[in-house]
Amino acid sequence: MNQLSTGSAASGGSNKGTSAVGRRTFLRFAGLSSISALTLTTLACEDHKPIVYDPNFIDLGFGDVGIMNLSYAQEQLEVAFYSTVIESPAFNQLSAEEKALFVDLRDRERTHLELFRYLLGDKAIPMLTPNFDNIKIGSREEILKTGHTFEDLGVAALNGAGRFVTDMELLNLSGKIVSVEARHAALLRDLLHPRSNMPGSFAGDDIITPDTGLDRALYPQQVVVLAQPYIKERITAERIPVQ
Repeated sequence: MNQLSTGSAASGGSNKGTSAVGRRTFLRFAGLSSISALTLTTLACEDHKPIVYDPNFIDLGFGDVGIMNLSYAQEQLEVAFYSTVIESPAFNQLSAEEKALFVDLRDRERTHLELFRYLLGDKAIPMLTPNFDNIKIGSREEILKTGHTFEDLGVAALNGAGRFVTDMELLNLSGKIVSVEARHAALLRDLLHPRSNMPGSFAGDDIITPDTGLDRALYPQQVVVLAQPYIKERITAERIPVQ
């Protein structure tokens, strides 16, 4: 599968970037107009060791940069997944309403992707090559299950990384995005088991922490382990603090 940055089918033509819409228009589109110019330059100026790239090994970086790069990587995967589904024969198994929802989900995740790319500037990791060889998207059920798996992982990642974000405006931004990702996950689960009490519907026991009743939270390093099978390049979150 081609890299997302090539404007392939997987990207859904997402590589138009923010330059075409401009800063003010883009932030208004993303619903994040409260972010200050100071925050937008924080990541670009953050003091950390240079990220050394290898064609087959990508370091997400240190501190807030590393955390935002992890979110950026996940948004890339989600856009690639929805784009792949929309172009697959199995997409025709979805109802007209479900098809429209999937297009909306792809476009929303694309907005998140472009936001993180804009925030990170020259500290953004390269566009990743998705590896969906082991994903089954031959049926409606497989599409919905895989979709909420990606969304659940995005929620757990932001829940787990939030405590390590040092910039309060970035933390506020992360809180807004995780609430959107949680809605995406709940939507896909509800489509799979509409208005039922079946395990896994809306917010299943598989993602709720029993002692708190809250969505699970994963450390960045745990997220990388779960996301790595879907990414051809090797990525590492070793420099993201966990204490």
